[in-house]
Amino acid sequence: MKHAPPALETVWVEVPERVLELYEAALESACASVGFFLDEATHTWRVEGVKEAGVNEPALANALMLAGALTGFEATLRRASTPAEGWLARTYQSFPEQLIGRRFAVRGTHVTGPLAPGRITLTLDAGVAFGSGEHGSTRGCLRALETLRRRPRRILDLGTGSGILAMAAARRFNVRVRATDIDPWSVRLAQRNARANGIARLVDARLADGWTSRFVREGAPYDLVLANILARPLSLMASDLAARIAPGGRAILAGLLASQARGVLAAHRRAGLVLAAQLREGPWTTLVLRRPSNRPR
Repeated sequence: MKHAPPALETVWVEVPERVLELYEAALESACASVGFFLDEATHTWRVEGVKEAGVNEPALANALMLAGALTGFEATLRRASTPAEGWLARTYQSFPEQLIGRRFAVRGTHVTGPLAPGRITLTLDAGVAFGSGEHGSTRGCLRALETLRRRPRRILDLGTGSGILAMAAARRFNVRVRATDIDPWSVRLAQRNARANGIARLVDARLADGWTSRFVREGAPYDLVLANILARPLSLMASDLAARIAPGGRAILAGLLASQARGVLAAHRRAGLVLAAQLREGPWTTLVLRRPSNRPR
């Protein structure tokens, strides 16, 4: 007996750029797929997601309330029904294999055919958790990751989402990576993706709340920290990061609009880190920071 597909709906908000990041995160808490689009005439962003109708309503309401409280901007949520038939096929069609930088390729499980030669191929599906390669901040992190020349021995991925950056680092350097997230579903998904990519032994994904976690602290000092999250928590954790990164170590920070990068950079400079590189990917900026090596007295 063939089951009818679930009823789907598209939900969206229209927001100014300064609050885009938090409202995108709010919709990601409840939707299977999230995207955003700029209306050049009004200079506002439409952030929209697709979800099962009636599902995850409390999580969505709480996330929107939090975004409004943190930004001082209360966006109006709008809804429209979305035909379920063909939606998955359209999602697949909009997520072809992506060649990112010189080293990485990201493909969904629906993509068949030979692997891109000379590249590290990561396989995962779009829309299940943050980090499927199509987002500018994820792409910026992958591009930054490929520029690193020294092989780090201790790596941490904070806010791992789908696990894409942890997997990329593990494959790039053949080193075990500690990966954490505050969302249980993201942790399970990162574990599943690591198994599907044949690197479960290299990606240790666990539920943890940033630097307060014993699991995170025990792995320090780190030679490489990846954090593709939000501007405010990145700024607030600057001193914790600087204290737990090894001399000469690197941090790749993302999830930043170009307008937010200066403030995040300033917070980390005050903590003693220096800028090694800055990459742009559309409206998103990735910062590569370095802790200066200790000099003998």
